[in-house]
Parts: sequence; structure tokens; C-alpha cells
Amino acid sequence: MTLILTNDDGIDAPGIRALLKAVEGQKVIVAAPVDHLSGCGHQVTTTKAINVHRRSVTEYAIAGTPADCTRIALSHLCPEAKFVLSGINAGGNLGADVYISGTVAAVREAAFHGVSGIAVSHYLKGKKNVDWDTAARWTKQVLADLMNRSPEVGTYWNINLPHLEPGDPDPEVVFCQPSTQPLPVNYRVEEDDYYYVGKYAQRDRTSGTDVDVCFAGKIAVTRLRL
Repeated sequence: MTLILTNDDGIDAPGIRALLKAVEGQKVIVAAPVDHLSGCGHQVTTTKAINVHRRSVTEYAIAGTPADCTRIALSHLCPEAKFVLSGINAGGNLGADVYISGTVAAVREAAFHGVSGIAVSHYLKGKKNVDWDTAARWTKQVLADLMNRSPEVGTYWNINLPHLEPGDPDPEVVFCQPSTQPLPVNYRVEEDDYYYVGKYAQRDRTSGTDVDVCFAGKIAVTRLRL
């Protein structure tokens, strides 16, 4: 089975290296954006050329969006792929985030083509550093479960890892529903300029939703539908 790995933080981001570690030993094609494109959503490129630079036999740096990467990988680079994995994103993709996230868009695009997809993100608490080795280990465990489940056409998975303290026990995995509440909408206004100042950690935490589960220090897993 061949896996396509992509992200929206760029091909050189530490998160995609952690994802590679999580699937070590499996046949993998990396098809990821050249640039950092966090927050680009499901944008695609249709009016200009998309340069694809082959770095190695299994790695392609693509001058396009995450959804572009999935499209090109499934149509030309690896049509036989059975899974598209996206991440590990540096920052959560919970609830309403999935409509903004390029990370999630990459696997949503896969679902449109009948290919299973799993997005993985790591919630960031303040300015604390991410332990990518630990993130890879947690991801490996969750992927082992999800990738052995029977695929359901028109769906894809979204995983959010919590930000724990060094030495904390491994988090529980919780299957839950995505939050349907909006992100905080706050702006600082200076003359004609509006600066977004909403605080991610102050978003709604309705009990049992992915936001609440992840903020409580657990791995939130949601099945999303087209």
C-alpha cells in the first residue's frame, strides 16, 4: 500500500518529517508545497502553471496549495495510492478550523476522489515548543487504528494532538464530534486597518466536542463528511 504525505506548512517543515517517522517502513510518496501555506483552505490553482520539482525518487516539492498537491499526486505521481496523510500541522485544526485549514483540505480533496484521508494537527499551547518525536509516536498509534478500519466513502479523518508537559502520561484517544461554534472574532482597529486579535485558546469549549477534548489534554479524533 502506498501513502501520499502532504501538509500546508511546507515540505521542509518539522511536522511532515514527524509524519514520515510515524509511517516508517511503509511505501511513501511525499508531495508537499514548496512554501508555507497555513490557512489557505481548499484553494486550488487553475490559471497558471504549477511547478513540480522532483527532489528524489519519493519526494516532490510542489509550487501549489495542499489541495493542488493531492490532485497532482493522485492524478500523475501516484495514482495507485490508497491513503493521503496530511500534517503534522503546527497548530490545531479543530471545529471551524477545518474550513480554513490547508492541512484538512488536502485530505478532503482525496475524499472527493474516493481515496481515504487522515489529517493530523498538533494544538499549540502558547509559545511552548513541540516535541515532534512524541507527536510522531502518538500519531503512529492512532494511524494504526484508523488505517485498519473499513473505509467509508465520502468521509475523512481529522486528528488533533494535545500540547502536554514533558513527562505527562500519554493522552487518551477520544472519538468525538467537531465543534460547530465560530472562532473568536475580534479586531484592533487603527484608522482604516483592521488587525485580527482573536485568541484561539478562548474559543467555545462545548463539552464533548473536539475543541474541548483536545484542550483537556486528549487526542481528539473526528470523522468528517463531504
